[in-house]
Amino acid sequence: MLKTFKLGGIHPAENKFSANKAIEKLALPKSVFIPVAQHIGAPAQVLVKKGDQVKVGQIIAKAGGFVSANIHSSVSGSVTKVDLATDASGYPKQGIFIQVDGDEWDESIVTDDKLNENFEKDGKAIIDKINQAGIVGLGGATFPTHVKLMPPPGSKAEMLILNGVECEPYLTADHRLMLEKGPEILVGIRILMCALNVTKAYIGIENNKKDAIQSLKKLCASDASIEVVPLKVKYPQGGEKQLIKAVTGREVPSGALPIAVGAVVSNVGTAFAVYEAVQKNKPLIERVVTVTGKSVKNPSNLMVRIGTPVTNLIEAAGGLPEDTGKIISGGPMMGKAVASPDIPVTKGTSGILIMPDPDAKRKTSQNCIRCGRCVTVCPMGLEPFLLMTVSQKQVWERAEKSNIMDCIECGSCSFTCPADRELLDYIRLGKAKVGQIIRNRKK
Repeated sequence: MLKTFKLGGIHPAENKFSANKAIEKLALPKSVFIPVAQHIGAPAQVLVKKGDQVKVGQIIAKAGGFVSANIHSSVSGSVTKVDLATDASGYPKQGIFIQVDGDEWDESIVTDDKLNENFEKDGKAIIDKINQAGIVGLGGATFPTHVKLMPPPGSKAEMLILNGVECEPYLTADHRLMLEKGPEILVGIRILMCALNVTKAYIGIENNKKDAIQSLKKLCASDASIEVVPLKVKYPQGGEKQLIKAVTGREVPSGALPIAVGAVVSNVGTAFAVYEAVQKNKPLIERVVTVTGKSVKNPSNLMVRIGTPVTNLIEAAGGLPEDTGKIISGGPMMGKAVASPDIPVTKGTSGILIMPDPDAKRKTSQNCIRCGRCVTVCPMGLEPFLLMTVSQKQVWERAEKSNIMDCIECGSCSFTCPADRELLDYIRLGKAKVGQIIRNRKK
């Protein structure tokens, strides 16, 4: 029987149009805009100025604190300016503009595709290398990986869990990576296990990716320390707490992190990036991005340099369809609509979804009919109808006591609401305010 988490969850249409499309390298852009804040934590501090010549892989912004990440140039060329530009958030962010000139790589980077399975079994050295390479979680949260590999005092990692679920409809970047870069991902997993000093790793993959399950099972058949765990198809199984529950049966307490139950969760894309950082000395300068949608001519999985304009990805997938209603960075459940396709690809860009106009239009919100569906599907056991109301009324103390900070913003409540209430919108606003209150209280 396939494993899954028990509490809540939904089954949206999968629409994995690009699942059978092999990863293609996107042509170099003419110029890039590389934001210095592509991660959770403090923005990186700029190290270059207008007129500087940079190479691929050269550090151009240094981590601004412990919870931060280095930024490297994804192209070679000339820095034209350090200025503000709009990213996927819709707000102006500081970043580095580079005019592309050729494709000259830093000499320290190994550029061949030869598999390298041997690595130095030194956990601290591995973490240092991951830190230098600017690796962050590629599942969407973009938490700096070196921080995750250093559990706080009093905590001990017992296992590593690899997230190969990719439960968001439409997205297939992780699926293709598991099929095409399985050996490299497994080496990356062993490197992460060494850094954490654990002897067991699990790879959770939903059962709609049977080819990836079979491929990875075959690759690690002789390694008992790594186990592939097929999972029932259920959204949002890619959430850390839901994945831990599905794979191990352990439940992360309210307000706690996965390390509270001895688990560290990492995306399969992150494991591949770790392999390249440790074995090839290659920083995080590119990633796989799914470009898809019901009307897209050529749904694709593209290997894209960080900073590339999203416009270039859309052109590679056949151009912007005439019936486009929204362009979404990410998937339809947790992604966010963008104001312009001129935004750059960042470390956290997993997909670009082009949504047809009929699907993109919001329905008119009606009065709550007290059906309780939002409560039934919430994977965190919350009361979304209540959290929306207290957020609307700005009753922040009640919102905090009702565990609004436990919301993972999966959108299951909004998806299932027959009255089309703006549940997640108000809960996000409430979370932001309550989070601010908690931070001020700690100060």
